[in-house]
Amino acid sequence: MAERNINMDSTEQLRAVFGEFDRNINLIQKAFGVTIFSRGGEVKIAGDDESAVGKAEKAVKTLCGSYSRGEMIEEQNVRYAIAMVNDGEEGEIASMSGDCVCVSYSGKPIKPKTVGQKKYCDLIRKNTITFGVGPAGTGKTYLAVALAVTAFKQKQVQRIILTRPAVEAGEKLGFLPGDLQNKVDPYLRPLYDALFEMFGQESFARLSEHGAIEVAPLAYMRGRTLDDSFIILDEAQNTTREQMKMFLTRLGFNSKMVITGDITQIDLPESKKSGLIEALKVLKNVEDIAQNRFTEKDVVRHRLVQDIVRAYDEYQGSSRRDKGAWKKLICLLRV
Repeated sequence: MAERNINMDSTEQLRAVFGEFDRNINLIQKAFGVTIFSRGGEVKIAGDDESAVGKAEKAVKTLCGSYSRGEMIEEQNVRYAIAMVNDGEEGEIASMSGDCVCVSYSGKPIKPKTVGQKKYCDLIRKNTITFGVGPAGTGKTYLAVALAVTAFKQKQVQRIILTRPAVEAGEKLGFLPGDLQNKVDPYLRPLYDALFEMFGQESFARLSEHGAIEVAPLAYMRGRTLDDSFIILDEAQNTTREQMKMFLTRLGFNSKMVITGDITQIDLPESKKSGLIEALKVLKNVEDIAQNRFTEKDVVRHRLVQDIVRAYDEYQGSSRRDKGAWKKLICLLRV
């Protein structure tokens, strides 16, 4: 039987780490197959597997560090700590400390919640063009909007431009009521929501009226030169090769671009190739253009979103292996 002891700094820290009704500790116990209990100001971890006990100890100490930095300990933090310990990367969590990207209209500080998100924010600050690619729920668009708002408020840029392709995912634009703007607004709603949270609806309306904020379909970008702007292209996996090239060449002086997308959710017809996939290959070695790849560990939505992303990745990987095996078998039969 292996055993480790951790001394807590205070009763408040102990309560925060254990969570309401021991919710946090139960997650760690289940993940590593150990028993964790407290006695006075000390936490004891016991189990048959020395390695598992050591990992559980690292997870608990990681949560203690988060508490000491003034961070809230929630279920998402606990699951992320467990994932990072399993990958031997728990030490990187401390690097996220103190990085407040923006403060929302309601006064909520917006911070990176994962190491991948922290790296993404750093790349956007450092580079003129940044690609953020990964599954849903990783904060690709939300963090980009937060950084755009910060740059605007600090007068680094004069306007914010957000765009996305109006690609139909099972429904036809023509069936929607209203004029063209009414038809494309549902596609732009996630961008509006993020801006409302950062500015408040009244400020957003005023800035939009003066042209300081623009939310428009990608088609509206053709023929323009975008100077002194923070430009975000969302859902870029649904751009064609021609659209992506058109968008990238809109870049003007003193501007910054962020392109976000999920290459596993392409809604283009099968005859069309994604401009995002091509751009990632073509521009991978170009200076001042960065790429950040998110994984399911960076998902900060409901825990099931991580499980769904992981399940689909495993299924698609299995399907590709099966397809490859069938191709080899057919080739052997032909011989």
